[in-house]
Amino acid sequence: MNNTFKDLKYKVFQSGNPIFFYIGINVLLFLIIAIVGVFSWLSGKGDLISPLVREYVGLPASITKLPERFYTVFTYMFIHDGILHILFNMLGLFWFGSIFMNFLKSRQFHFVYLAGGLFGGLFAVAVLNIFPVYAGGLAGVTIVGASAAVMAIIFAAATLVPNYTIMLFIFGEVKIKWIAIVYFVLDFLAIGSVNAGGSLAHIGGALLGFVFIKRLQSGSDWSKMFGRKPKLKVVRNEKPVKKPEFKGGVSQQEIDAILDKISTSGYDKLSAVEKEKLFKASKD
Repeated sequence: MNNTFKDLKYKVFQSGNPIFFYIGINVLLFLIIAIVGVFSWLSGKGDLISPLVREYVGLPASITKLPERFYTVFTYMFIHDGILHILFNMLGLFWFGSIFMNFLKSRQFHFVYLAGGLFGGLFAVAVLNIFPVYAGGLAGVTIVGASAAVMAIIFAAATLVPNYTIMLFIFGEVKIKWIAIVYFVLDFLAIGSVNAGGSLAHIGGALLGFVFIKRLQSGSDWSKMFGRKPKLKVVRNEKPVKKPEFKGGVSQQEIDAILDKISTSGYDKLSAVEKEKLFKASKD
């Protein structure tokens, strides 16, 4: 048992894998809240913890509450409402996060996850407060869950390698672009439901993931704000310094060409040499 906890601790906090990190944090918080809720219920007072968590950690739908609950635009994405809610979010994060990490860096994963959650939450609050149809039902409504962040990862992966296929039960091999489109359509149709806030947050996260990849393909990497700033170093200019090649000896032009080939033909059509170049670039 002790070794199991050590292995989990290593995977979540020390392995450097952002997929395990975010899954671990979300599951840990869910278990803590659920366990405290069980003890509260056993005391005969009912589950007192869940309403308090939603009130003070969930993102309020009413924009008038946001100034005093400004921190909830971050905290809401780590709180889940029920076992199925967190189960499907974490499965989606694992499956599509693994695809994401096959081609991009941990720094980019952190940015897309967090920025997707932040933008998705703010997008939902903005839409709910702009359109009059939602005005009568905002009081006391809060948004919780990592769905916006997960949708950002899903759409980033689907935009980067749209023809990448995964095996689905009953359906067989399916290109991930179709999975992303189905998710988006379902969320769009659900903006008139009781969970409009959640669906709008999903749409906001999806937009962030899509735009991030499009900007990345244009040469603008928003995640560089998470990178370490180089320290100033004085060197003697005795010999011309050879500029290091991009990403483990692979040029930017080669990477762009490989990604274009994946977009048109799929990952499986890459040659062994192209796959090796992409692997080296992703690990840089």
